[in-house]
Amino acid sequence: MSDWLPLPDVAERLGLQVTKVHRLIDDGTLLAMRVGRPPVRSVPADFITEDGPVDSLRGTISVLRDAGFGDDEALRWLFTPDESLPGRPIDALRTGRKTEIRRRAQALAW
Repeated sequence: MSDWLPLPDVAERLGLQVTKVHRLIDDGTLLAMRVGRPPVRSVPADFITEDGPVDSLRGTISVLRDAGFGDDEALRWLFTPDESLPGRPIDALRTGRKTEIRRRAQALAW
């Protein structure tokens, strides 16, 4: 996957309090999981840009959840290389290709 940022680091990069980062996770703007030893709740660094969370990530997470994906599965899908893109879905989202990624995510539900 990518580098992981513990929630306090995410808060610092976004200029927010940690409680607001928790809300971003709760509302599906970001995904987090426990990683490392000891396991610490963290967010993939690729989810954060200089301007904040990747713009199209929230809608894509929503589409993946609607397709029946759990957060772990959604993370795995976002970071799995796809030769037909080429690259990973998260890379395509970071370059503004949300329509193609959401179309692919919707197709997973069928």
